[in-house]
Amino acid sequence: MPPEHRICVVDDDEAIRDALKWLFLSRGHRVETCESAERFLEHYKQDDFSALLLDLRMEGMSGIELFQILQKRGYCPPTIFLTGHGDVPLAVSSLKLGAIDFIEKPFDDNALVDQVERCLGLDEMRRAEYLARSELEKKLGDLTPREREVMELFLLGRLNKQIADELSISMKTVEVHRARVLEKMGVKSAVELASLVRDHPDFKR
Repeated sequence: MPPEHRICVVDDDEAIRDALKWLFLSRGHRVETCESAERFLEHYKQDDFSALLLDLRMEGMSGIELFQILQKRGYCPPTIFLTGHGDVPLAVSSLKLGAIDFIEKPFDDNALVDQVERCLGLDEMRRAEYLARSELEKKLGDLTPREREVMELFLLGRLNKQIADELSISMKTVEVHRARVLEKMGVKSAVELASLVRDHPDFKR
């Protein structure tokens, strides 16, 4: 299940953590804080948060290092970096890695809340897309190599007889494979299947 718009602040400055916690609570948001990237990773689960605020520089693991680890784990919530003035070039580079924004300290409360609320909205959309992609990959992974071959050919518009000839199998076997592909992919026709996989990189034409 998706998180209920929970925000997490990861910063090694206790005063910053307390200030941000009060700020978001005062605006009606659910928020948690963590004093280090390492501590965060000990307990983090993919569905815990809808937005992350990460300090760019911390003792031990940096905010950018944490961000890169989360990206490799699968779904990473929309992330904003908190940075000091001297770290702006590094913060700009974080945008190239996929961060939503960076906010300089001391920050403007209203601007920060606005950006975090934008992240909460983005999370709903991005998480739905991620879950759909994950479900599609699971379905494709359940296909046998032969079923995958048959599927790729009938998505190209090949008739059963053409597929049978190309794969050196009987038309009856092709029909069985087609039926299993549709069942495993959760669709009723080749048209529905084509719509399901059209954005997958393996099937773009």
